[in-house]
Amino acid sequence: MGTTLITGGRGFVGTNLVKQMSGEHRLRVFDSLERSSPTGWEPDAAEMVVGNILDAKALGDAMGSMESVVHLAAYGSVVESVSDPLTNFTANVQGTFNVLKAALDAQVGRVIFASTGGALIGDATPPVSEESLPKPISPYGASKLCGEAYAHAFAKASGLHTTCLRFGNVYGPHSAHKKGAVTLFIKALMRDQPIVIYGDGSASRDYIHVEDLCAGISAALGAESPAGEVYHLASRRETTVLELARTLRDIAGKPAHPIEFRPARAGEVARNFARCDKAESAFGFRSRWTLQDGLAATWEWFSALGDQALQIETSDS
Repeated sequence: MGTTLITGGRGFVGTNLVKQMSGEHRLRVFDSLERSSPTGWEPDAAEMVVGNILDAKALGDAMGSMESVVHLAAYGSVVESVSDPLTNFTANVQGTFNVLKAALDAQVGRVIFASTGGALIGDATPPVSEESLPKPISPYGASKLCGEAYAHAFAKASGLHTTCLRFGNVYGPHSAHKKGAVTLFIKALMRDQPIVIYGDGSASRDYIHVEDLCAGISAALGAESPAGEVYHLASRRETTVLELARTLRDIAGKPAHPIEFRPARAGEVARNFARCDKAESAFGFRSRWTLQDGLAATWEWFSALGDQALQIETSDS
């Protein structure tokens, strides 16, 4: 069994990743718990170390004896990055640098860096790929581009084996604390409140179920791929925000549920979906969940939580 440190392992993706990897890896989670998921944590699945990636010493101590690192910890909000770019920069750029430096010092074999697709590429005609020219239009996208650049530099200058994975828009269980569209739309349906869409509903995203994403992370972790490479992990399907809302209304059995349109928000891209040919070729990645089935399963998960889901405050971790 390999030994793997997961930064941000108590967040949405991290909670699901721990569940998926615990049978094949000895796991250590490093998380500040500031924006952690309140559901899904299994204490026996991983060793828990409370700490912040901005604390270089604590991070270095946690890195000891690890063979690999999955770096998920980040401030993941486009909207928050526009209103507070310095906090986003500090967490995502300085924090990522700290992770890479600590991994190098600890002689870790491989680092997986969680990047982003649409926010990093910016406004480009989809489908985007690893060949698309990055032009982020939000500080969040810029911070992830910086992280990719440092990961590549550490690979080429210092020999640290890094891999950057650009995530699509992730949804699924243990996301009740998130501010993504799927979570907010489901909570609106549960509360019998209007679904709020920013813009006219034509903005599109590539929605990937968290189980597919975690399978891609695990596959990349074990792949014999060159250091410093970048791969997209997404569903390859473009879905407009209005289509997402209508699909969730139908799944909830509320096809006439009201939708409220508000002005579009700064920093958010207009259209996005990605090709994943490179990841499929390198480590066999292919999304398995259809959007309909994935959203239905996510609705069932929220429904099972009931009022507990509605009492969980949302954040953008």
